[in-house]
Amino acid sequence: MPYAPQEIVLASASPRRRELLAQVGINFQVVPSNADETLLADESPQAHVTRLSCDKAMEVAGRPGQAGRWFIGSDTVVVRDEVILGKPADTSEATAMLLSLSGRSHRVISGYAVHDRESRRTLSAAVTTKVFFKELTTREIEGYIATHEPFDKAGSYAIQGIGAFMIPSIEGSYTNVVGLPLCEVIAALEELGAIELFDSRCQVTQKLQSEKHNAKRQRLKKDAKKSS
Repeated sequence: MPYAPQEIVLASASPRRRELLAQVGINFQVVPSNADETLLADESPQAHVTRLSCDKAMEVAGRPGQAGRWFIGSDTVVVRDEVILGKPADTSEATAMLLSLSGRSHRVISGYAVHDRESRRTLSAAVTTKVFFKELTTREIEGYIATHEPFDKAGSYAIQGIGAFMIPSIEGSYTNVVGLPLCEVIAALEELGAIELFDSRCQVTQKLQSEKHNAKRQRLKKDAKKSS
């Protein structure tokens, strides 16, 4: 079945989210969002990531001339004792975060939103994964920070990278910890008519439902016949 790669838009600059979507065979374009990510007063982590996910998707979808029909927004936070841990600014902050996570569990909460610009429907929610850290030695913390991996990661670690050595187990979605709850996002895309699981070749097939694209394809066929 033909499809238009520009119909699905990932409203995020995150390379990890891009890789997760690509690995399941979804075609999409990347358009980073400029939505304000300020934490509101008395906002819970779940409400925060869900709101930001919606804001990111809607901000890109609302741009004049922006191509696409389905817009995906997402936001992820690391939460320890109801405190949201952001990205460390320096070695001291990274050390403090890793020490605070050592030998205990914490939560990773990712929000997602899929907005269908044609039907004006938006599906959104927050997904939580419990992550367990082993007891970390001073040498392990210093060595990990020396790799520079923690500095662009919320909570100062990456489960999909070198940081995996710290994590004996999780409860919940792995892709949620990486940055995008794939199971839920794919289900939302399917419900909104963006993709179809699976075609006769056992691949993810994206639907081309936009009348504009269908009309354009028909015009091209007619033009080709006239010129032949």
